Amino acid sequence: MSRIFTTSFASVYPHYVTKVERKGRTKAELDEVIEWLTGFDEPALRDHLSAGTTFEDFFAAAQLNPRASLITGTVCGVRVEEVEDPLMQQIRYLDKLVDELAKGRPMDRVLRA
Repeated sequence: MSRIFTTSFASVYPHYVTKVERKGRTKAELDEVIEWLTGFDEPALRDHLSAGTTFEDFFAAAQLNPRASLITGTVCGVRVEEVEDPLMQQIRYLDKLVDELAKGRPMDRVLRA
C-alpha cells in the first residue's frame, strides 16, 4: 500500500491551490475540476477537508466521472492510463487534471467536454 493512500486529502489540497494560483488559475476552478472528477460539490468537499479524510476514503466516497477514463498522459513519468491499482489511478487522474489546469489548458478541455 502506498503512503499516499493514508495521507489526508486536506494536507495536499493547499498544495493544489498554490500550484494553480501560482499559474494564474483560481481555487474555484480547482474546486470545479475536483467536483467534475469526484462528484463532490462545495459543501461535500469542505466536509472532507475539515474531517481530514484520507485519499483512500476520499475516493471510496466519490462517484468518479464516467469520462475519467479519457484522462491520459503522464504524471511524474508514469502514464495514468497504465496505472494498475485503481486507487492510485484515481489519484493520478486528479494530479493530471491539476497539472492541466495549472498549465493553462482551457477548462472545457480539462473537463473532457
